[in-house]
Amino acid sequence: MKTSSDIPQPFWPNRYGLTAAVTVDNPVARSLQLYGEWAEHETTLLSGLVEEGHTVLEVGGDFAAHALWMAQIVGPQGEVHVAESRRIRFQQACANVAINQLDNVFTHPVWLGRGKGTSALGTIVRDAGAGAAEKVRIATVDSLRLDALHLLKVNQAHALVDVLAGAGDTLRTHRPLIYARLSGLDDAQAEIEAIKALGYRAWSHVPYLFNSENHAGIDANIFPGMVQQNVIAAPPDSRFEFAERLEL
Repeated sequence: MKTSSDIPQPFWPNRYGLTAAVTVDNPVARSLQLYGEWAEHETTLLSGLVEEGHTVLEVGGDFAAHALWMAQIVGPQGEVHVAESRRIRFQQACANVAINQLDNVFTHPVWLGRGKGTSALGTIVRDAGAGAAEKVRIATVDSLRLDALHLLKVNQAHALVDVLAGAGDTLRTHRPLIYARLSGLDDAQAEIEAIKALGYRAWSHVPYLFNSENHAGIDANIFPGMVQQNVIAAPPDSRFEFAERLEL
């Protein structure tokens, strides 16, 4: 007979609120469950760049792990937009936004790419999983018609080039910072070139997945030596300069 201690807890205390995930077989969910945070070294870098009243667009929800943080930073006058094309992850992100009562977070069940229409999820998302055959709506960043944009954050691998291709008007108008997860050695050069083609400067950011000062105070490292290959980019005429980082 199961006792109450044997039953999985529906919510996990997080550094920025409450989170839950329908599965724990991926790094994001495992980190949220064990450490109460995900990729905290990313937020450490971005915390000096995102301010109250800002608008942020995040591509790839990661169960709203970082949306919870960004919602607090931008405050009630700011906006956080999260685009997530994978249905279950989208629903989970919405649930985490709702239970934390985040009125300034807007969720979009869409793949942000270079065109419009619909496609099977598995043809555009490499980790589509069981929902690979499901149809997903394709749209562009420009079609969102955001009134402002201060940070474009791309979490999803193999998405950056297409995202940028559909964001030309938005990037030219608002000139946001770009923070993106690169897709490995085979694709990184094309991704960096796509950023530079927009007139941006780009720097490397290689954060470890494990944070020794994690929210739960757990010493065990389930991500030994694992890092993200990320890039932070800014227009050359902006006030941002990352001299301590390797310029790409």
